[in-house]
Amino acid sequence: MSMSDTSTTSPQTVEDSPIILTTSAAAKVKELIGREENSEQVALRIAVQPGGCSGMRYALFFDDRQLDGDKIATLEGVPVRIDKMSAPYLRDTEIDWVDSLQGAGFAINNPNAQSTCACGDSFH
Repeated sequence: MSMSDTSTTSPQTVEDSPIILTTSAAAKVKELIGREENSEQVALRIAVQPGGCSGMRYALFFDDRQLDGDKIATLEGVPVRIDKMSAPYLRDTEIDWVDSLQGAGFAINNPNAQSTCACGDSFH
């Protein structure tokens, strides 16, 4: 089902979650959540919004709300929420944390994207 992976991260999914969160991404999110004031109630919200140079852009942020119809999962110990409109666009999307000479940040690999922009922040 998946291509051979030589990285040291092991993606984890929960049956109800449309996304895959790697171990390294989960570790970074846990670190960042720990800095939040109400860290016990905060979850990582992943959304798709109109905009960006390719038509749609990703939004990752901490949220203490639970919206009607949210997909809710715990991946690698990280509470994740995805709204019902974004979930189909994010099916099988992998979120990884990359730390390289070019910089550090979340890398999003969405197999559903027809095209992406050069910066990797938006897709169509």
